Amino acid sequence: MNTPLESKGSGAEPRLTSLSHGGGCGCKIAPGVLSEILKGTSALPVPKELLVGIETADDAAVYRLNDEQALIATTDFFMPIVDDPYDFGRIAATNAISDVYAMGGTPIMALALVGMPISVLSTATIGRILEGGASACREAGIPIAGGHTIDSVEPIYGLVALGLVHPARVKRNADAKPGDALVLGKALGVGVMSAALKKGKLDEASYRRMLATTTQLNTPGPALAALDGVHALTDVTGFGLGGHALEIARGSGCAVELDWAAVPLLDGVRALVSEGFVTGASGRNWAAYGAEVALGTGLPIEAQALLCDPQTSGGLLVSCAPDSVDQVLAVFKQHGFDAAGVVGRVVPRDGGARLHVV
Repeated sequence: MNTPLESKGSGAEPRLTSLSHGGGCGCKIAPGVLSEILKGTSALPVPKELLVGIETADDAAVYRLNDEQALIATTDFFMPIVDDPYDFGRIAATNAISDVYAMGGTPIMALALVGMPISVLSTATIGRILEGGASACREAGIPIAGGHTIDSVEPIYGLVALGLVHPARVKRNADAKPGDALVLGKALGVGVMSAALKKGKLDEASYRRMLATTTQLNTPGPALAALDGVHALTDVTGFGLGGHALEIARGSGCAVELDWAAVPLLDGVRALVSEGFVTGASGRNWAAYGAEVALGTGLPIEAQALLCDPQTSGGLLVSCAPDSVDQVLAVFKQHGFDAAGVVGRVVPRDGGARLHVV
């Protein structure tokens, strides 16, 4: 069996991760820089049919088609987070489709976005990336109905993902209510593992754990959206648990309190952090939103790094009424999300920090 440290392309091709300056959702532009770039776009005209746009940095756009259907549209793409081309394709496609689930919808089709250095990578390797993406789409029950390709300096792959949802079941990230419980669907630590992989320090067992979580489709989304007690929904990706919890807090006009001891972590991640495997994106995330975070005393030394750790294809974060927690956890369990658990709560904002980690 190949190890995750070997290049799995053809011939003497370089490792995929060696061709990218960042990997997975760690490629995202830092939150503060992104806000500066987008600050003028909010003035654009918005049709009444657009149920969700860019106003609260939600996971996807939602456009009302009729009384029974709304179209979910999203796109996501990035540079390699792993060296195996097939695995890279699977992870990137799973991550892109997740945003449809995060709005409470069901995916219907995808378009492939492909940018590859054709003078560096063989057509066989590029083909394996596309095969991996197609396998994730098959698992989601959707076709890749088209796409676009370019010759690029760095390898880039992702999808435009489209889905459908009933307009009454759209779940935004901005509708949390004080008193809500917060439930997280997947364990954290993908960014840390990717940093170790890029430096050749991730063992095979850890690679398999990383692959298992990043290729697990967030299929609980539609079932969660059908629960009356679920008020807000998002997925945890490049801005880390801290950043996406803050998006819920800002959009809802509330604050969020996280119980760090309850936050699930992938096995082995704490040890990797102690060895110095932290992504640059983690530091950029903290620089962007750390001023809005209050860290409690007595937290473990790795808490800040993991709070900001960019998650590629991360878990759903659900804000729900306390009496709906059992239903939410049952949905996660039914879909095979054994790490899901309550990680905090939504509280009224008292004028201080929007995110409290205790």
